[in-house]
Amino acid sequence: MKKTYSYILIIYILMQFSAYLGLPLTFSAVKEFGYSAAEAKMLAGPIWTVFSFSVTLILVVFLLRKERKAQADVRGAAGVASSIIWAIAGVFLAFAAQVIAANIEIRLFGVDPGSENTRGILEMIKIFLPVMFITSVIGPILEEIVFRKIIFGSLYHRFGFLLSALISSVIFSLAHGEPQHLLLYSAMGFTFAFLYVKTKRILVPIFAHVAMNTFVILVQSVYKEDIERMMREAEQIQGFIGGLFL
Repeated sequence: MKKTYSYILIIYILMQFSAYLGLPLTFSAVKEFGYSAAEAKMLAGPIWTVFSFSVTLILVVFLLRKERKAQADVRGAAGVASSIIWAIAGVFLAFAAQVIAANIEIRLFGVDPGSENTRGILEMIKIFLPVMFITSVIGPILEEIVFRKIIFGSLYHRFGFLLSALISSVIFSLAHGEPQHLLLYSAMGFTFAFLYVKTKRILVPIFAHVAMNTFVILVQSVYKEDIERMMREAEQIQGFIGGLFL
């Protein structure tokens, strides 16, 4: 593995554990602005999340600055038009993989379809709106660089696609801290690995991942009430139509 990749992995891992030091510091800093202890405690997590992810992305982009220049010369890389097509198709492939995996989890293993991880993110968004950008954009970019470009890419040269995609996808899944959804996250990781191999451009799985996360966050936060209202109206209409034939 390249030294640059090792540095990126170290930075990413440090970011994951940085809350142990960052949260107390953020809590103290927020209190200095006149917030109560309860308010500071509530704001510390979301603010530190935004700060730590943003700084990590800046460092990672800096470390990869030379590779960005050489990316255009990658042998066998998909062209612009093909990359765009695969990026858009990748969004639907990722959703399809998620739906299939979720149904297997529910029907075969009786797993609760809910996600504590997602609920926690939505709560943070309510408290501090910039968390939405972290979850929708910065988080997926970092994950694709770490889990696809570095971990999967390093394994791929030695073990081929299937084993490399399986290992990197399981690691990707476990990193989300919800082992009950191992299959769900692994299916998504497998899809993104396929997109990366197919196009040899990390921007393609990044786009699919960002688009997928953005859609989910918008649906579950911004448009949640509108969707629930439309579902209630649809149920009322169905009940009315059904009543006509009784």
